[in-house]
Amino acid sequence: MASTSAQSDGGLGRRDVIKRSAALGVIGVPAVSFLSACASGGGDDGASKPDKGKTSAKNPLGVNDTAPLDFVIFDGGFGTEYAKDATALYRKSFPEAKITLTPTQKIQTQLQPRFNGGTPPDLIDNSGAEQMDMGVLVGQKQLSDLTPLMDAPSVDDPSKKVRDTLRPGVLEMGQFNGEQVYVMNYAYTVYGVWYSQTALDRFDARYPETWDDMLALCAKAKKKGVAGWTYAGKYPYYIPFSLFPFIGKIGGREVLDAIDNLEPNCWKAPAVKAAFDAYYELYAKGYILKGTPGLDHIQSQTAWTQYKALFIPNGSWVENEAAKTTPKDFRMKVSAPSSLDAHDKLPFGTIWAAGGEPYIVPAKAKNPLGGMEQLRVMLSEASSRNFTRKVKSLSSFNGGTEGLRLTSALQSGVDALKKAGSNVLNPRLQDWYVDLMKQKIGVGALGEMMAGRMTPAECVKKCQEFTDAAAKDSSITHYKHQ
Repeated sequence: MASTSAQSDGGLGRRDVIKRSAALGVIGVPAVSFLSACASGGGDDGASKPDKGKTSAKNPLGVNDTAPLDFVIFDGGFGTEYAKDATALYRKSFPEAKITLTPTQKIQTQLQPRFNGGTPPDLIDNSGAEQMDMGVLVGQKQLSDLTPLMDAPSVDDPSKKVRDTLRPGVLEMGQFNGEQVYVMNYAYTVYGVWYSQTALDRFDARYPETWDDMLALCAKAKKKGVAGWTYAGKYPYYIPFSLFPFIGKIGGREVLDAIDNLEPNCWKAPAVKAAFDAYYELYAKGYILKGTPGLDHIQSQTAWTQYKALFIPNGSWVENEAAKTTPKDFRMKVSAPSSLDAHDKLPFGTIWAAGGEPYIVPAKAKNPLGGMEQLRVMLSEASSRNFTRKVKSLSSFNGGTEGLRLTSALQSGVDALKKAGSNVLNPRLQDWYVDLMKQKIGVGALGEMMAGRMTPAECVKKCQEFTDAAAKDSSITHYKHQ
């Protein structure tokens, strides 16, 4: 693990020159969760089994060809058009099946009563601010095991199983303490620091590969009335999209693994302290867009596309989500976090990339095989290409980009993955412990620090307190890296 003070012949390391502002009073934020458990009890093994159809080469899962398909999709950054197209392909195979596709931004609000009543949909895109806690759902046995889908022949090449067509790490992301797969993350998301090459050109700058260069560019921009950074202040769990890989780069992936495992003192690692100090410096030097703590994700993205700030932590859905406000000459790009100093454990280019947009099939669904078949269709080359073309993001299908003309943002994501090589990080806190990540670590700690209402030391302490409480909470299911 990297030391807090870098020892080098060239003088003081980056960690030694970070200066904190004077400590400000802590303003507590109530850690009230909108992500309560989605059902009062576990799965019912005695539930009636759905009717099954005949298996065949065209219907390997044995879907009942007349059974309705109830599909609820999160209407967010990726929209719903790609799903409509995918249901049209499903309808070709099962023309007698009635398909209901319901878009919503209120996943938790609309679906918790259905889970509680034992009438959940057959397929759910469980995403957005009201995402249901996957760890809770798995722990309460509310989800179907997707192993039949993973072992089914792929649409394009029946000699290959669906699991063999996925990008690296996608299958593992759907697993919770074992080999069973409960979540299928359909998008392949590149997280990091997003910027406009056009905006950087105005300052005759390249993306800063060191933190010293980052601060220097932010200082230069400030003199011209442009903020260095903005972020989703109302949803500060966006901050880790660049902060977590920054921590991993400084101290190695084992630091992030310890946080995922809820280990004692995991937040007290030197790499965490160094990263918090660095990010706090953005606030202390006035490099964050004024009013950012009050902005939601759309407002912060809009300010960014209006050239009011140079950098924003985000995921690759941002290109599609911010399309309406993005100038044609914006040249959107993503980069891995800057290096803190030469003593970082991992090289520049280390990035967070993983499956995103999690799809689930409830255990009590009336047509779970239909839900799995819809996912099998979506994991075909045709659906994948359509997804990439329409929403400007990679899918979890390993391919489907050949011959497509990629936008600058999408191409930069592909380039970032290539540069990272094996240095791709995949923190699991956001899908193992949704409430802990979003409401407590995000809103209750990182949001407070970045708004200047909590010092880095206080933020470390608060993160550790939240984590220790979660580790001791016997009402939640705990997960660990195998």
